[in-house]
This record gives sequence, structure tokens and C-alpha cells, in this order.
Amino acid sequence: MLPAGSRVVFLHAHPDDETLATGVLLAALVDDGHAVAVVTATRGELGDVVPGPLARLAGTPALVEHRVGELAGALAELGVRDHCFLGMPPARAAGLAPRRYTDSGMRWLDEEETVAGPGGQAGPDSLALADAGEAAADLAAFLGSFGADVLVSYDELGGYGHPDHVACHHVAVAAAALAGVPLVEVVSEPRTSVEGAQAFALERYLPRVRDALAHHASQLRVDGDEVVHVGGQRQPILTTVRLSRAEA
Repeated sequence: MLPAGSRVVFLHAHPDDETLATGVLLAALVDDGHAVAVVTATRGELGDVVPGPLARLAGTPALVEHRVGELAGALAELGVRDHCFLGMPPARAAGLAPRRYTDSGMRWLDEEETVAGPGGQAGPDSLALADAGEAAADLAAFLGSFGADVLVSYDELGGYGHPDHVACHHVAVAAAALAGVPLVEVVSEPRTSVEGAQAFALERYLPRVRDALAHHASQLRVDGDEVVHVGGQRQPILTTVRLSRAEA
């Protein structure tokens, strides 16, 4: 799925998703000599903030700048040098008007707070309400500028169902077709199981991912080999990523 020497682009929805969902894979690909880039669709404008000194940032413009800085620190820990927000410079270079996509918000659909859905906070510039064709053209512009061989993003369930993750799936499908590159999807376990999915077990990268996650201090706390999310949910730091080829 990820041939040796291939140039790989990951599309993620918000700052911290890149490390939570695919941190070990990003670090491994960099170490294996791949050219790796991350495109982040939004800046996480509607994210909650963990209790403590950073809580003052919640709901303010300062949260956006802070989360952008957190993302830069996490990517540096993982060794990823190429990053762009969806709709930024490569889109302009391709003759497209620059566009900025914002966080759509969410709400939990179950008592365990493991499955999300639309929350009613999405503004007119939100990713979930964006024109899918325009967003796909923006991503395709980046794929072309980077010389991508493979695009990696969420499957149709978007991991845990956040509307921005689901939107990224649809954008990735369309952009891969526009750019003529294969799409590889991160399997939304445990919500689904895909026959033939390839597991990348990369436990050796746990320390690096732990350090990268620590940069996302507005969104989570690292506790040993677990992360404690803003709502108090505990989750083991993922060290295995399962990928599946998207159907053409």
C-alpha cells in the first residue's frame, strides 16, 4: 500500500488527529525514507480545552494560534517537515482562490462518548458544509505540488464519526480521483473491520508519539501509555494502524 520511496500525503481534520490516529505510522515512514506531508483541514477552532492554565483559551481566537503551534511541535517530534492547511499556498499556485475551512463542531451520540455526530455549531465556513468539489480541488492542488504517490485519510466512518473526519473522507476520495493517486484509508476500529486490511504494528515508536502528543496539551493529557482526552475519556496510545485500499 505504501511502496518503498513513495511520497505520501496524509489528510487529517484537526490538529492532534495526525498524532492520535497515525503518529506511529508518520514516524515510521519518515525513518524509512519516505517523503511525508500532512494536510490539516481545519485549525480546531471549536475544540474544548483541558481544565487548567490553558482553559482560558476556550472559545477565543487565541486558541487557534495556540493549536497551530501545538501542531507544529508535534509534527517536528514525528519528523514531518511538510505541512499545509487545506486551501492554502498550493491552491493559490494552482490558480485557485485561497480558502479557509473551519471546525464544524460535534456532539457525542452515546453515553460512553465514543461515537460522535453533527453538533449544530457548524458555521458557513465549516468543513462539513463546504463545497466538496472545491475542497477536493484544494487537496488535489497540494497532491500535485508535492508530487504525491499515495493519499492517506479516514474511511467512511471517520474513526469515531466526527463530521469533519467524515467530510475528509469524501474530500479525499474526490481529490485522489482528480490527482490520479491511490487512496489508502485508516480503518475505523473497533467500529468496523475490513477484510484484507494491512496492520502496521509499530510499538517501537511509542516514545516518540508520546512526546508528540505532549505538544497537544490544550486537547489532552499524556498519562503513561494512555491519553486522557478533554472530556476525561482514557484511550491507549495507538501503536498499530490498520490501512485498507479504497475502492477505485
